[in-house]
Amino acid sequence: MPAALLYTAAPLACLLGAIIAGFFGRALGTAWTHRIVILGVAVAFALSAGYALPQAMAGHDFDATIYVWGRAGGLPLDVGFLIDPLTALMMAVVTFVSLMVHIYTIGYMRGDPGYQRFFSYISLFTFAMLMLVMANNFLQLFFGWEGVGLVSYLLIGFWYTRESAIRANLKAFLVNRLGDFGFILGIAAIYTVFHSLNYATVFAHIDAARGMRLVVAAGASWHMLTVICILLFIGAMGKSAQMPLHVWLPDSMEGPTPISALIHAATMVTAGIFMVARMSPLFEQSPVARSVVLVVGASTAFFMALLGLVQTDIKRVIAYSTLSQLGYMTAALGASAYAAAIFHLVTHAFFKALLFLAAGSVIIALHHEQDLRKMGGLRRYMPVTFAATWVGALALAGIPPFAGFFSKDAIIDAVSYSNLPGAGYAFAAVLGAVFITACYTFRMVFLAFYGEPRMDAHTRHHLRESPWVVTGPLVVLAILSIFAGMILIRPLLFGHFFQGALYVPQADNPLLRMAAHYHGIWAFMGTAFVSPPLYLALAGIGTAWYFYILRPELPARMARSLHGLWAILRAGYGFDAVYLDGLAAGARAAGKFLWRVGDVEFIDGALVNGTARLVGRIAAWGRRLQSGYIYHYAFAVILGLFVLMTFFLHRG
Repeated sequence: MPAALLYTAAPLACLLGAIIAGFFGRALGTAWTHRIVILGVAVAFALSAGYALPQAMAGHDFDATIYVWGRAGGLPLDVGFLIDPLTALMMAVVTFVSLMVHIYTIGYMRGDPGYQRFFSYISLFTFAMLMLVMANNFLQLFFGWEGVGLVSYLLIGFWYTRESAIRANLKAFLVNRLGDFGFILGIAAIYTVFHSLNYATVFAHIDAARGMRLVVAAGASWHMLTVICILLFIGAMGKSAQMPLHVWLPDSMEGPTPISALIHAATMVTAGIFMVARMSPLFEQSPVARSVVLVVGASTAFFMALLGLVQTDIKRVIAYSTLSQLGYMTAALGASAYAAAIFHLVTHAFFKALLFLAAGSVIIALHHEQDLRKMGGLRRYMPVTFAATWVGALALAGIPPFAGFFSKDAIIDAVSYSNLPGAGYAFAAVLGAVFITACYTFRMVFLAFYGEPRMDAHTRHHLRESPWVVTGPLVVLAILSIFAGMILIRPLLFGHFFQGALYVPQADNPLLRMAAHYHGIWAFMGTAFVSPPLYLALAGIGTAWYFYILRPELPARMARSLHGLWAILRAGYGFDAVYLDGLAAGARAAGKFLWRVGDVEFIDGALVNGTARLVGRIAAWGRRLQSGYIYHYAFAVILGLFVLMTFFLHRG
């Protein structure tokens, strides 16, 4: 069977499942709906992991146009696939996590009136993400980019009877439009410079564009490739929720938990990380752009981690951990450690999906209660969920031998090797975030699973472990969260897995310098005991234990004594206030002014109604002249003759 047909079948299997569930789900019923949709995603995973990944690892890259959609002037509008190791790995991760989420959804969404619609949306989400990562041109990349944005809007606002869900999905949509504005300008600039939207063509002509400048004023110009990279990164900031375009991601928790796991673990937010890694040949031409990426990523990692310390909603704690971990990935991209960013993307997909689905298991057991202050003591009732949460928490905190340890420590090491402006600040930020991450993660674990139960008696009486369709994916993801780092560190970081897919000059590649000190996974874990990150993580866990197990009265006391700082953190540094009370309120005020002055007074008042009033006045004046009295007309004739005689006599 031709390779093109097999590659095309992967996203189309998901699309077909979405169409069947969306249009025929009610007729099929719930059971057949989820069977068909899950079969489609399973086919996509089988093709990704069983065909695309082995082919790419064997060096059989695929880059071809599948379908010519149209032509605009001299620009071909193509649907094409680029399947190399980077794409194949992303396909496998996206479809696997999506498959786990689909299976989990059977238990989580049981009884929901929108059951079939939800399955249609999440399958469509997987299709859009696959089209994004498989693209071989910027047009298809943008199609997938906007596709995941659209479906995320539908999923975040899935429970559309809740006002908070509608506000959250609108917020996500609008904030992403800000980033996408920069992204589409970057794509337009690429076409202007390279006269093509095909990746291979663009990357092949980078040398010719290296000296191009964009004139912005007389005597002032910018490096064109730097402008392109920063515009593309603005798109990544919106999609991957980097400061200050991060505000939509915590609110996306208004959607059902399965979609929270899918958005945060394998789709949408990872799109920006993948895009910058794919564009490594461009970003390596601009130290300025990479410095911006490095500083923004490190700032997001540190400051978003702080916000996780004050959250009381279990899903929001995990959401802020996603923001922080995305900051780590972005910092790695800025440090030219693209492979380390993708490695962390993969391990993060496993343990973050695990944490979200475990949180969903807790929420199911507590009848959709999400407040950590109303939990406690759950380890006695939910042993599988408890064990899975511990595995996810240890991986997130970066404790060896769990997967997050290998990828996070690799990023910290890579940032320490960077010589870019802001690298010292970035290293301090990602190092400080290790302590905070461990602290807020185990704060969540201790509040939910330890101490005395704080829920009402009725809820406590009905507490039980979730069904197998919920706990089964937890077990699988927990296994990967333990072993994925050990298995993948050599090929992804210190092997040749990404050869040809990621571009980094040898002189700027921090992973080459790290490889000289890599002597296997056991030696790598051994170095953790002589480096700060492990001790910072253990200190964070110990701090959480002290504050939430030994001295549970202290957090409230600290919140009162540090009420100013606590208020800043609870307000998310005021970004929402700036956007809502500043930008949004200013836009509304400007719109109201333009409506009242421009529309009502000028257009309607002066131009439309004013013209009508002027015509009416002229007509009224003319009507007075037509009185019907003969002597009035005779006087007018005499007056006219007098004027004419005066005019002609004057001319004579």
